[in-house]
Amino acid sequence: MPSLAGVPETMLWSLYNRASEASRPDAILSDPESLRIHAALDYDFAAHFGAPLGSLAVRAATMDSALRQWLLRHPDGLVVSLGEGLETQSRRVDNGRMRWLSVDLEEAIRLREQFLPPTKRFRHLAANALAPHWMDAVDPSGPVYIVAQGLLMYLAPEAVRGLLCAIAERFAAAELLFDTVPRWFSQATRRGVYQTPRYRLPPMPWGINRDEVEATLRAWHPRMADVKLLEYRMPRGLPLMMANITNALAVARHQVPSLVHVVLGEALPGSRAAQSRGA
Repeated sequence: MPSLAGVPETMLWSLYNRASEASRPDAILSDPESLRIHAALDYDFAAHFGAPLGSLAVRAATMDSALRQWLLRHPDGLVVSLGEGLETQSRRVDNGRMRWLSVDLEEAIRLREQFLPPTKRFRHLAANALAPHWMDAVDPSGPVYIVAQGLLMYLAPEAVRGLLCAIAERFAAAELLFDTVPRWFSQATRRGVYQTPRYRLPPMPWGINRDEVEATLRAWHPRMADVKLLEYRMPRGLPLMMANITNALAVARHQVPSLVHVVLGEALPGSRAAQSRGA
């Protein structure tokens, strides 16, 4: 029985949603490791989290796709996953050659290692993602892909900025992939959002709307050269229909969660970051 609370407990929420999707005959995510871990844990997932949300499984599948594309170009590359918890992405995208570093708090690493023990290619590091020493475990000269799935929204805005800028300063050839929540949802969680009567979502201090992402990141650091939003929506049924309607409405399309892909490099000509650097 896992003993987790606050933000670390959210790893069980995402695990539940991935395993629930993977168990469907029409699943958009193949995730046997999540199914194995979910079955082994003595935890009342449904009572805590209610009906599974397909959006978390789609988020994982979309991130997997982006990672696989990068691994085609860098088959021996290093992926660093911040705040990974019980995410099994490393096993889903493994090409037999890549290397993976999982960074998370000590209690999360202890639980992870009960099911996914470290190996020569799959290393674990017990550390806070905001502590700079995890970067010392990464060779800054080679290709690096840094993933933060379900993490940054739980940090203060100034902490998010500090972390992303530190990454941009440290790594010469790196790509970043992370998800965000919109401002209205961030504000709601700070007031209190109950997923079920037994489970209240942890506050999410950092919220940002889709139409703010690119300009914000480039203003934070000039090496945020290529910033793209990756599309992901509910997998099926009425939730997918509602997502399509939301996307068609100008007033609403920027008020949804986002997946952000960043390539670090020189600022693009004409961008505000390039202009400020030239000044």
